[in-house]
Amino acid sequence: MKKGDSLDIESLYDRYSFTPKEGEIIKGRIIKRLDDTVLVDLGLKSEGLLPVTEFKEGEIEPGKEIWVYLESIESQEGTPLISKRKADFQLAWEKIKRIYETGEPVEVKVLKKIKGGFLVDLLGVDAFLPGSQLDIKPHPATDELIGKTFEARIIKLNWMRKNIVVSRRIILEEQSRKIREKVFSRLKVGDVIEVTVKNITDFGAFVDVGGIDALLHITDISWGKISHPSEKLKVNDKIKVKVLTLDPEAERIAVGMKQLVPHPWEGIEERYPIGSKVRGKVTSILDYGIFVQLEKDIEGLVHISEMSWNKNIKHPSQLVEVGDYVEAIVLNIDRENRRISLGMKQTKPDPWAVIDDRFKVGDVVKVKVKTLKDYGAFVELDEGIEGLIHISDFSWTKKPRHPREVVKKGQRIEAKILKIDKENRKLALSLKHLQEDPFAKLCEKLKEGDKLRCRIVDLPAKGVRVELGEVMEEFIPISQLVRRKGKKTKDNYSIGEEINVVVRKIDPENRRILLSERAFYEIPKKEKPKPAPKKPDKITFEDIARRS
Repeated sequence: MKKGDSLDIESLYDRYSFTPKEGEIIKGRIIKRLDDTVLVDLGLKSEGLLPVTEFKEGEIEPGKEIWVYLESIESQEGTPLISKRKADFQLAWEKIKRIYETGEPVEVKVLKKIKGGFLVDLLGVDAFLPGSQLDIKPHPATDELIGKTFEARIIKLNWMRKNIVVSRRIILEEQSRKIREKVFSRLKVGDVIEVTVKNITDFGAFVDVGGIDALLHITDISWGKISHPSEKLKVNDKIKVKVLTLDPEAERIAVGMKQLVPHPWEGIEERYPIGSKVRGKVTSILDYGIFVQLEKDIEGLVHISEMSWNKNIKHPSQLVEVGDYVEAIVLNIDRENRRISLGMKQTKPDPWAVIDDRFKVGDVVKVKVKTLKDYGAFVELDEGIEGLIHISDFSWTKKPRHPREVVKKGQRIEAKILKIDKENRKLALSLKHLQEDPFAKLCEKLKEGDKLRCRIVDLPAKGVRVELGEVMEEFIPISQLVRRKGKKTKDNYSIGEEINVVVRKIDPENRRILLSERAFYEIPKKEKPKPAPKKPDKITFEDIARRS
């Protein structure tokens, strides 16, 4: 045998006669799979068995060499006790430890969802990714992540417990910080940039500015009023905005759309001088007036009092509807508060300004009854001109309790103008002045001391009202009546009954004729008493006229 051959035999002997020690990592070769276990040749008297669960998908290949950790050369079953998982862990530990100490990011793959997070593969070793470390924002732990690969950072390492905890959130936060630093370094207030709408809320929209969310507040979307941002924007819209504020410390950016177009109120006084006539569309109707759109984002208010010279307009809807086009006069501009006051009635002449040319005191005019009050009736002479017929001017002879006893709402009647107050826009009319005052004629026929027989027409609480002639009524107080038993006159008198009275006094100034029943039966001094006749002779107004 040659010397070289002897050396080859010795080397082969050394190779196959080594004695592994427990606690060491040794190389083995996969023989085959047996149900839930894998048979591994270790170069020992007996093969070792590994659970299938210690292998990843595709790793079980007959003939493939693997590293295993020798826990015991001979177990109770007489076979070596080995672990691939422990070997993988120890082999990868030094590299993992170095990565942990340097803080380098490492790629991990999500294996499955477990309690509190996910089991991930880190350089062939199982590691734990808590759900709280998955993303910057709360993220649901769903099965969709299984099989996904992404970068993470090792945040906890425990050799004794073989525990490795990783975080993807830290990587995302670092990336976000770099993006923010980059964005804030190149942006300045006043820049005009193109952004993408990411989300829409009630108070505005969030837009993407180079990977950072910026707020576009609802008040900065349009110069005009909008109820919701969705009226102007949609998610994924690409829009141009102006940078309004930058706050690197708070990491906030505010942008605006309306700032890219001129303020609609610029030059408002030049476009709409006070006193000029404008035309606009009715956009809304409220109890107190209407809003009229003059141009985009410019509206004016016509107060209800400025809609018509007619004071009986109770609601703007009596005159206009939404969508109508109306003409108006610019009354006032409040640039600071962005308000324009308009007047519709000013487009027509003020009827009171020319009332002297149309109506005179003493004119008999046709009017329409508009409103009835306890004290009288308001009537319309023409559009914008109203007057009052006081209840005392309804009749010379009768005193109605309420105007409805004489006229009705909507009725057209004739009346006489008594007074015109142009300054205070008031006009007094009368119905009774359409006829001659019967009191003057009556005073010509009567004199104090005349005895009359009158018919009772009403029984008020404190006396009676009698018919005086055919056109007048007069009140006789209970103190001038003969029958006064009881508390009420209706206990002693009845309507339609005729009584004897004496004319005590004629008062032209107050248009009163004072009558007395008691005076008729009083006995004059120095005269023999005469019994009161049961039915005295009736003295008529014709007798008085003949006597005069």
